Amino acid sequence: MSTSKQLPQPDRGEIRVDAVLQALGEPVRLIIVRALADVPEGIACGELDLPVTASTRAHHLRTLRESGVLTTRTEGTRRISSLRREDLDALYPGLLDGVLAAEQ
Repeated sequence: MSTSKQLPQPDRGEIRVDAVLQALGEPVRLIIVRALADVPEGIACGELDLPVTASTRAHHLRTLRESGVLTTRTEGTRRISSLRREDLDALYPGLLDGVLAAEQ
């Protein structure tokens, strides 16, 4: 039997634009957000091809989750991250689309 558990994250009403913008202001985190934008069901953290160590990857994913940009759930030993697009679009319309459309 597989169980899924969501890691701690802010509720929609607790997401603040300054925390979101600060989280998105780092190039590796933008790579993560762009990768997750193409996979609504989410990606296991180990499947993200990033130019950083595993511990640095974990730090970036935690920062994005704690700011409200991502949600992360555990499935067995895997952590699956996905964008909180619905929450971000409701709170800050056009922000995520603008970030994703910006030149890389």
